[in-house]
Amino acid sequence: MKTLDVGGLSVRIAGGADREGGGDGPLVVLLHGFGAPGDDLVSLFRVMGAPSGTRWAFPAAPLDLGADPRSPWAFGGPPGARAWWMIDMVRLQTASERGQIEALTRETPPGLADARAALTPMLDALERDLRPSKVVLGGFSQGAMLACDVALTTGRPLAGVVLLSGMLLCADEWTALAHRRPGLRVFQSHGTEDPVLPFPNAEKLKDVLQAGGADVEWLPFRGGHEIPDVVVRGVGRWLCALP
Repeated sequence: MKTLDVGGLSVRIAGGADREGGGDGPLVVLLHGFGAPGDDLVSLFRVMGAPSGTRWAFPAAPLDLGADPRSPWAFGGPPGARAWWMIDMVRLQTASERGQIEALTRETPPGLADARAALTPMLDALERDLRPSKVVLGGFSQGAMLACDVALTTGRPLAGVVLLSGMLLCADEWTALAHRRPGLRVFQSHGTEDPVLPFPNAEKLKDVLQAGGADVEWLPFRGGHEIPDVVVRGVGRWLCALP
């Protein structure tokens, strides 16, 4: 594995012929969640059972939560905590406890457009430098929401999208845009007991994508805000079946 500055983001690159992104196989880009370090998802490339020769890219989000005064962990907290955009965790928790998450699904989070703008040049550079046979974009939690947003708003050619424990955002916009990507292949998983992003809002995202014509493989599991073994195996099988 190697770490490079790619399009302005620090990216860990693994897999391929030399375990450092060599070869000409497909590329899977996975985006970590809010408050996680940049290497949070790296271990997945060793266990996911993707096709031989698959390359992997794990970008670190641009916001350093340990240094951002808006962060709940400002100047302290988990080492290396990062984010794609700032989240009001108190508001999110309160909305979840009161069953008011649906109101958040119609909002466009401040900072989402900036996160998309930060990710786009990185993806362009990876495609230019690695020349993959196909690209899959995905992520966990906040990373899943950003991956979905990029897929819908940019129209970027993608072999598929992996949405692990994400939820619906920008509901009106995403609903309209989903119809512009009929046939988009999506793997989506979510824990039925997720205390952070409640399960019904993940189902709403699935319904929006399917109504737009996406080919969604839906894997609910009994669990919380996590990536259990059943999801790891499911993603691997799904990746192997992509045309």
